[in-house]
Amino acid sequence: MPVTVHTFVTSEPDSVAAIADLREQVTAADAAPDFIFAFYSCGYDDTLLHSFLQHWAPGVPVIGGSSGRGVMSNAGLGADSSIGLMTISDDTGSFGVAAAPLGPDPAATAETMIHAALASADATGELPELVWIYLVPGREEAVLEGLRRVVGDRCPIVGGSSASEVFGTPDLEGQPTSAPSGWRQLGPDGPMSDGLAVAVLFPSGGVRVSYQSGFEPIGDSGVITSLGHDGLGTGTSPNSGRHVRTIDDEPAAEVYDRWLGGELPADIAAHGGDISVRSALNPWGAVAGTVNGLTYFRLIHVDAVTDGGGLRTFAEVTKGSRIYAMRGSRPSLIHRAGRVAASAVSMLEGDGGQVAGALMVCCVGCRLAVGDEIAEIADSARVGFHGTPFLGCFTSGEQGPVVVESVHTNLMISAVVFGR
Repeated sequence: MPVTVHTFVTSEPDSVAAIADLREQVTAADAAPDFIFAFYSCGYDDTLLHSFLQHWAPGVPVIGGSSGRGVMSNAGLGADSSIGLMTISDDTGSFGVAAAPLGPDPAATAETMIHAALASADATGELPELVWIYLVPGREEAVLEGLRRVVGDRCPIVGGSSASEVFGTPDLEGQPTSAPSGWRQLGPDGPMSDGLAVAVLFPSGGVRVSYQSGFEPIGDSGVITSLGHDGLGTGTSPNSGRHVRTIDDEPAAEVYDRWLGGELPADIAAHGGDISVRSALNPWGAVAGTVNGLTYFRLIHVDAVTDGGGLRTFAEVTKGSRIYAMRGSRPSLIHRAGRVAASAVSMLEGDGGQVAGALMVCCVGCRLAVGDEIAEIADSARVGFHGTPFLGCFTSGEQGPVVVESVHTNLMISAVVFGR
């Protein structure tokens, strides 16, 4: 039988009512899933959601977690409080998921989880067509390091870092500094707030991935000359991290403010504070490689000004590396969703496949940057996917292939299309 994809979205704000709505929808569709993606606003009781999924589809692998301000799908943009499910029915494919708290050694946890996921798919020692992850923000680079120990760069690793209703960086306990409830991850054993879920997919109809941004360099650049290793952003090595103290031996916030034309609020520039929404259209770019003369950048979202004029980021940077000032616009972000979708579709169709459905990951920072025009991102994606079923979540970090390897970056959009 051909691969079949269904999407189900509810905007009922109450958890019990939302699950009742989903139950009606899946019953009416007579879906028989072999794999489930599940995303939801963090105000829902995800233990109830997990119980429903277990009862409805016992033993079926499930992966997902909290999505910043709801979900989108081929039906359009869901409400700020919404739940979305995407099911894949593929009786000749193979799927597996494993999940666990991230723990003190995220790379080791990731390595263990991908082996467990492969075992649950009855595919020990095999190379999946796709590895898909969802995790708590903060240690994504270490997680990717652990996954690459198993699969190298031989298959794409795609996914997202779970988001909250309020955008912000986690504090030292891993909770959003500005939100009362934490980011959530959902795996086969239920929800977590500090975990990693890893899925391995062997779909019978094939899969293709597109991973892009809507930003371009504007000319300014500088070399990172010192990092802070004070708990605000410890990296995977002594020369990497997420707390930049100086660029070209000047306070990093002063350099960034100069690149912005002096647009940082004076009180924040002087005393520190969150700038994550303001900086969403002006990230940094680190060169990831060059293909056919075209330079590809890994985007780094600047999160906050720290005491002493440093800057905190949502992705690791390396001391001695050059970073470039980048710029995006609301129209470019809106249209990028459709282009990413169309790119993934064209790759699958170019290989003779037909699209059954798709999954989109969009940075919640991009969602906030486009403001009231956010519904146009869902419309752009729907056109790019040619109207086929798709589900989209909004994340606080994105993972996907850039040039030769899968990396963690920010303000990106990924599209994964599944063939029939």
